[in-house]
Amino acid sequence: MKNIPMEVLRSFVTVADVGGFTQAGELLGRSQPAISLQIKRLEELVGKTLLIRSGQQLELTAEGQRLLGYAKRILALNDEAIAQFSPDGVAGRLHLGIPSEYTPHLLPKIVSRFAQTYPNVTLEVTCDLSKHLRANMGKLGIDLVLALYDDPATAGSHLIMEDELVWVTSPEHDAHLQNPLPLIVASEGCIYRNRAIQRLKEAGLPSRILFTIPDLSGIQAALAEGLGVTVLTKGTVPEGLRIIRPSDKFPKLGKVGIGLIGGEEPTEAQERLAEYLKARLASV
Repeated sequence: MKNIPMEVLRSFVTVADVGGFTQAGELLGRSQPAISLQIKRLEELVGKTLLIRSGQQLELTAEGQRLLGYAKRILALNDEAIAQFSPDGVAGRLHLGIPSEYTPHLLPKIVSRFAQTYPNVTLEVTCDLSKHLRANMGKLGIDLVLALYDDPATAGSHLIMEDELVWVTSPEHDAHLQNPLPLIVASEGCIYRNRAIQRLKEAGLPSRILFTIPDLSGIQAALAEGLGVTVLTKGTVPEGLRIIRPSDKFPKLGKVGIGLIGGEEPTEAQERLAEYLKARLASV
């Protein structure tokens, strides 16, 4: 009988979650070549190709998808057993603040993987505008905030990456051709909202706020119905929506900064969660 080493399974699951060898290595404290060798070893053990490269992204094959389910269950049971006999392991309560537009592609995988790896950590999540999350960290008891910065330079040491703002609409409707331009935006104080209005005014282009919707799911639904145009970071544009290229009618929007804000003396749980978030963002 063949035995699959636990560290090989963990590398496989992490690569599948974050979409890359380099990002997985950063999470697991290993080099990119070491992760690649572990995946190759796993493929030799099972006799199947598990991952293929599609453009710049890694994708699971059908066999990889099948193995992923087994791998997650095996790791969950392993981690549960270790946690039962490791009273000094990572434990406690952790409160994460995150902008709502980042929840669809960050939270499902992050929460699942983090919960499996650290079952003794209770994770609470609050979604709101970045300015509210930063201002109310102490009041709300938030330990770690994923925050957006209108000017990346103002993020200082908190900055982990920059992302481009883009115009987004439905590919099946013509709301982007209407005059004045119908905007679907979040509440006042939203960086995306302010940037859209500012750039349109600077270009002398007429617009009107048609809907104010606080969360991405609501904005996405309105866009899918062809009701208007919005602004998002390029990395958070949901599938099924279309990015509008810059033009005379749609001026360039520039970039925003994405930062992580934690306490001056972060706990081990905060540090581990921050690593997960950084790796996942790097794979987008």
